[in-house]
Formats: sequence, C-alpha cells, structure tokens
Amino acid sequence: MERKEAITVVSVASISKSQSLGLRLFPIIPCALVLILAHVLSGRVIAQQVSEAAPMARVASTALSNDTRYRIGPGDVLSILVRKAPELSGAVRVDQRGMIRIPMIEGEVRASCRTEAELASQIATLYLEYKQNPSVDVFVSEFQSRPVAVIGAVNAAGQFRLQRQVRLLELLTFSGGPSPVAGRVIYVIHTGEPNICKSNSNSQSAVAAGDSETSVGPGGIVVYKLNDTLKGKEEANPFVQAGDIIRLPEADQVFIIGHVNMPKVIPLRDKTITVSWAIAMAGGAARDGKTSRVRIIRQSPDGETKQEIFVDLGAIEKRKAEDIALIPNDIVEVGSSTSKTILGILTGSVPGVLSQGVIRVIP
Repeated sequence: MERKEAITVVSVASISKSQSLGLRLFPIIPCALVLILAHVLSGRVIAQQVSEAAPMARVASTALSNDTRYRIGPGDVLSILVRKAPELSGAVRVDQRGMIRIPMIEGEVRASCRTEAELASQIATLYLEYKQNPSVDVFVSEFQSRPVAVIGAVNAAGQFRLQRQVRLLELLTFSGGPSPVAGRVIYVIHTGEPNICKSNSNSQSAVAAGDSETSVGPGGIVVYKLNDTLKGKEEANPFVQAGDIIRLPEADQVFIIGHVNMPKVIPLRDKTITVSWAIAMAGGAARDGKTSRVRIIRQSPDGETKQEIFVDLGAIEKRKAEDIALIPNDIVEVGSSTSKTILGILTGSVPGVLSQGVIRVIP
C-alpha cells in the first residue's frame, strides 16, 4: 500500500514537472514561429526583388543599345560655350586619340565616345574649381569622324558624313536606292580603325554605339541579302560603322538580241528567267523573227569554249519542249525567217507603189 502511494506521488511529481516545463516553453514557441515566418517572408521578398531586377536590367540594356545619339570621335571639331566666360569658350578639334585641351584645365580631357551633353557635363564639373555653377554647352560644328561611302549599283553613289547612328537601309535611301541593274547581295566592307568606344567594356558608350552583331571589325566583309535589307530585317540591317564602304554589285546578265522588238540586257536576280520569258521581256519576237529555231549561246565556266542550244518557242508554248532556264552571260538570239522577210518587203512596198503616179478616172 505504501508502495502504491509512493508511485502515485512520483507520478504526480512527474506530471507537475512536465506541466511546469510546458509553461516555460509556451512563450518561446510563438517567438520561434514568428522567426521562421519572418525568414520565409524575407526569402520571398528577396526572390521578388531579384525577379523584378532582371527585367529592369534588360530594359536598361535595351535602352542603351537603342541609343542612336551621335558620339564624338577623332577629327570632329567642337564648339565649347561657357556662359558668361568668353575666355573659356571656343572651338577645338578632337585629336586621333580622342582627346582635347581646354583653357585653365591641366592635362587632356577625353571627348571621344561621349555625347555632346555628356562632355558638357564633364567640362562643367572641371570648371567648378574656378566658377560657381558653370553653364557649359558643347556642339559638334564639323562632323569628320564617321565617313562612309556607297558605291556600285545605286542611283546616287557618293561619300557621306554621319551625324548620328544610321542603319544600312537608311543609308541606301540617301544614295538613291538600288539601281535597276543591282544584284542580289550587298557588301559591307569594314575599312575603318577599331572602334575605340567598344574597347572599354565598362563604358556605357560601348553598348550605346549600336554596332551590329555581324560586324567583324576592320578589314572584314559582311554579305547581306539585298531583299532582306530592303525589307528592314534586323539581321540584315545593322548600324553602319565609321569607314565602312557599302557596295552593291551589278546583277549577272543575259542578252537578248536579233529579231525581237526590243533587244535588251536583262539582269538576273532572285527569280529564274527562262528563254521564253526573256524573249517576252524583250517585247516578243519581231514580225520576221524565226521562233522555231532560237539560238542560245552559252559560255563554258572557263570562258574558253561556247555551246549552242537551239529551242523552238512554239514547242515550248505547247509544252512539248523544255523551257530552258538561262544562266549568267547567256546570249539569246532570235534569227530571221526568210519567207516572213520577203513577205514583209512585198507588203511594205505595195502602198508606196500605189501612192505614186497620176490618178485617172475610168469612164
């Protein structure tokens, strides 16, 4: 009996201890839950900030890449205007290293790769030592650092001085566009010096220069499809670089001669031209043309030998013969039909005979 009472006492003591322990832990549990919840929420906030920062970074990068403002380069002549300080104002030429010298400032100031506003802000900062709140304006008075040329099969070939970032298609419009004999491709020949703005990867101007990803640097040649450029496709319409030469080669040609209504030279572009189509483009066979034996004179690839191919336009119209596709430098000759020529001479001479002599009345 005493043993049972002892067990009961121990059990009651154990329960009381566990209850007292629970009472001591009770205020700790909510604090731990609050800490865990705060940690989870902070993680979500950080993740949200990271996810929001990524699009903002992409937007900033896009804004820089779409920056078409003119950036000063070697050879440009700048007009610097410091208001209420004519002694600090004047014209200065950017040297080949992209540097300038300005009054009262020791050493050189980098001008290249900066916009007019950026350089004006930098000069104003330098003059803070001598003037209170200096007001500075910078203008490019002579654009000399970005010459480009357009040659070949264009309507108005020439040299241009860029005053801003210009894409290839826009430059073609300034040159009058492709001529009727322009070929299928357009060559962009990079002859300028390496882009000094691009050499500094930490400079925003390197991104804002807007150079095409297809650019291969000085001395390189990039080939684009002319039709893609004319359609404004981004991959075929890069920004033009200083020193670029844009060349549009003439298209390969075929020659239509002989007894046709309009002998002509036909450029070969994207579409295949057959012999019947070429003759139709030349106005068709003349009245005395021999369409049953049209001759195609074709040179061999080595240019030393020639091949003669005869076709019958009548058979081609009836789909009894192949309408041969022409290749560069083919000569299509439509011969004369002797019978048609004689008939033409006779019928052409009759009105002349009738118009001559005295007209008599038959009683």
